[in-house]
Formats: sequence, structure tokens, C-alpha cells
Amino acid sequence: MTDGRSVEDLVVGVLGGTGPQGRGLAVRLAAAGQRVLLGSRDPERCTQVAADVATRAAAAAGGAEVSVQGGSNVDVAGAADLVIVAVPFAGHADTLADLATPLAGKVVVDCVVPMAFDELGAYVLDVPEGSVAQQAAALLPDSHVVGAFHHLSAVLLEDLSKPTLDGDVMVVGDVREATDTVQALAGRLPGMRGVYAGRLRNARQVEALTINLVSVNRRYKAHAGIRITDV
Repeated sequence: MTDGRSVEDLVVGVLGGTGPQGRGLAVRLAAAGQRVLLGSRDPERCTQVAADVATRAAAAAGGAEVSVQGGSNVDVAGAADLVIVAVPFAGHADTLADLATPLAGKVVVDCVVPMAFDELGAYVLDVPEGSVAQQAAALLPDSHVVGAFHHLSAVLLEDLSKPTLDGDVMVVGDVREATDTVQALAGRLPGMRGVYAGRLRNARQVEALTINLVSVNRRYKAHAGIRITDV
């Protein structure tokens, strides 16, 4: 899985790395010293985004050396030790269907939310497997799928003028070593904690809670997150 290595030594791949959530997670992790690979369907554009992420992460890290590179989704899936899936829900299944082999044996962190909008605002979409994370597990039977990072504002992740984030990351999964690793990775983000929130079958509630946060943000012009108390 991670061969007993500490989370600081892992190369983290981000599929959908040119989108707001993937880009935000990448820049924060890179600024914290994590080696990051950005993946996209458009490798050329991803290489350009990776260069920008590296520049901003280095500035936030006080000029410290950072490591961010871009490439195709399949190349990143093969090269990374741990992979975060941050693609749009509409392309989620198609993206992962082609990556079962390079992602075999790896921890795969899914932060995709099945969300749509209509005249009444945001609402959750039904996923036949029960949740997006469970869909990922079905498509990647040889990977260790974990659900996490759903509730982090992309705007705040990319706003490096705020060096510390305020909130917790709810982590769901079926393999203890995998969830422990993802909790540790969440703790690499300044001000954040990773909190175990149950088995993968509980991912549906965690994903859907994002829709409530979107509604909070629209009403109060905020970027709300989650904080777990008494833990």
C-alpha cells in the first residue's frame, strides 16, 4: 500500500489537477513540502498549471524548494504513491475505468461530490453504487479507496494569503492503514485534522453534506467548513 513509509515521503498524484479543488489541494500540499503530480486529460495544459502551482507554493513556503509536475492522468496514476481524485462527477466513472491497472495496490482518495444545481439551488445526485467513493471502489477493485477532502473550500485552498485553514477532514474507508494515511495527509494542511468518520458505506452522507455547505455559503457569502468537536 505505502510500504510503511511516512506520509511525508509519498508522492501524491491529483487527477483533475487543473480544476479548482485539485489545484487548491495541490498548492497547499506542495507548500507543505509534499511532492505532487498533477494529472489531466490535457497534459500540456496540466504542465502549465503545475508550473504556476509550483511558483505559488514556493512563495508560500518562503522560497523553499517544492516539487510539482504535470502530466496525463494515466501517467500520474502510475507514478504516484497515493492518488487524489478531484475530477468532475460527470467524468468520474469514465476517468477511473481506464486506470484500474496503474492504481492497483494504491490508496485512492476520492473527494468528488455528486452535485447539481437548479432554480432552487444545489442538490445531491443519486449514484447507483450508493456514493461516488463506492463507485470508485467498484471500478478500482484492487485499490484501497478512501473518501476525504469533500468539505474544503477550493477558494480558501487557493488563497495562500491565509496560511492556516480552519476545519477538519472527514475520512471514510474500509482499510485502517489507508484511512490512517489519509488522516495524516490531511494533517499536512496547516490548521486541518483528518478525522475517521466510518466505513466506505458511510461516504454518501459525507459527500451530500457538501451540498449543505454550499447552501450555507450562498446564504452567508462565506466559505464554510466542518469542525468536529470533542475529538
